[in-house]
Amino acid sequence: MKVEKNSVVALTYSLSIPDSEGETDVVEVVSENDPMYFIHGISGLPEGFENQIEGLSAGDTFEFTVAPEEGYGEYDEEAVVDLPKSVFQNSEVDQNELLQVGNIIPMTNEDGERLHGQIVEIQDEVVIMNFNHPLAGKEMHFAGKILSVRAATREELDHGHVHGAGGVHHH
Repeated sequence: MKVEKNSVVALTYSLSIPDSEGETDVVEVVSENDPMYFIHGISGLPEGFENQIEGLSAGDTFEFTVAPEEGYGEYDEEAVVDLPKSVFQNSEVDQNELLQVGNIIPMTNEDGERLHGQIVEIQDEVVIMNFNHPLAGKEMHFAGKILSVRAATREELDHGHVHGAGGVHHH
């Protein structure tokens, strides 16, 4: 069976991105011990990734580069924002522990969308947060192998995720 819409794919890959000097840095490795499983077409993976592996079969290897516009978009300067420190006041959390440069904080915008922001800088009254995806503006180079392909079950499609091996286990 080939990788197509609504097929469950198990694969391994390494992801590398160019660092500031243009050298390639491997930033993520998914090995055969713990492969990635997803339903093709509703995975939430970048379109550029799904398009490249469509039509492959178990045992096929792949290597390709996904440009930012097919990945996580271009880096957006406007996604770096100053937020007043008062936003982070919460009785359950120690503000000093929460507010560390580099911490990633889940937040909700005014439309109720969930976002993850990384703290870039902390000043007296404001916290500077970056809401760009960590891979925004980056060219992503993937190399890997398709381990298995099968049709998704009706239940998996209804739930929008893989069950069983490598998937969500409902109790």
